[in-house]
Amino acid sequence: MTTAEALGERLFGALTGALELFTVEIGRELGLYAALRDGPLTPSELAKAAGIDDRYAREWLEQQAAASFLTPDFALAPGAAEVLLDEGGPFYAGAASQFAVGVALLTPRVIAAFRSGEGVPYSEYAHVRHGIAGFNRPMFDHLLTTAWLPAVPEIEARLRSGARVLDLGCGMGYSSVAMALAYPAVTVRGVDLDEDSIAVARSVAAAAGVADRVSFTVADAASVTGSYHLITIFEALHDMGDPVGVLGNARGLLSPGGGVFVADERVADEFTAPAGEVERLQYAFSVLHCLPATRAENPVLANGTILRAPTLLAWAAEAGFRSPAVLDIANDFWRFYQLQ
Repeated sequence: MTTAEALGERLFGALTGALELFTVEIGRELGLYAALRDGPLTPSELAKAAGIDDRYAREWLEQQAAASFLTPDFALAPGAAEVLLDEGGPFYAGAASQFAVGVALLTPRVIAAFRSGEGVPYSEYAHVRHGIAGFNRPMFDHLLTTAWLPAVPEIEARLRSGARVLDLGCGMGYSSVAMALAYPAVTVRGVDLDEDSIAVARSVAAAAGVADRVSFTVADAASVTGSYHLITIFEALHDMGDPVGVLGNARGLLSPGGGVFVADERVADEFTAPAGEVERLQYAFSVLHCLPATRAENPVLANGTILRAPTLLAWAAEAGFRSPAVLDIANDFWRFYQLQ
């Protein structure tokens, strides 16, 4: 096979995958997978159960079976419920289709931004916003308080004794709520610039029964006030238009003995091409979402998704942290830092 043939095959495979992701989003949005949870349905039965057209139901069922998301008799394939329906479960990946649809819808705007140099506001990436929350929620629910935070003994001790926590760039609040559920003595304040995300976060906290200890504020992370024992920033620093200003402000908000815990993208320390699969994903996301969204903020700088460890450590040092460090916590997507 020639190099051109191999690249052509790769693009064909990518096209198939992208189109299948769009059909997954149809199933999610219309509740088709949920309707199939209890067993197989005929096209007519699915149409009636989900309130959709019979002919579309048949085509979707056949396509899903052809793609192995369903069995030939139109039941959920083994593992499909955990991957496509169980939001917050350890195997949930339904957010992938939200990502795909979200970036596709805004790609014409990104093309225009390439020409003008302007940005595309984060608020316009509705599907992507939900996709980010859906992708990260399983990690917050199953790893944040069982593996990541306990890996730093002084942070774990602080949380168990009743810390005041500031969760910067909290998005839809799943990280804030996870900390409150695991550490009953803490109070958590989540902060984000996106009003729609904060509205969802408040409902998430209420549903979890922790709204008395978890509050959410629409605010700029560079100008938040207060005093906190622990400040967390989960996969948000690379999206902030003034990361050094945010870190400098965070340092000034720490009570004596407090620290900052950061998780951001796990990428190589310097540009390398070709890159691994995860870094390829992050670079594509940077082109289509993170860089345009940050450029819309009139930023001091627009880093994009690819936040390398030396860059983050340099920002922390510039912000006044004397001993920023990379933590030895394993994760395929994120690298972790402690700033003191």
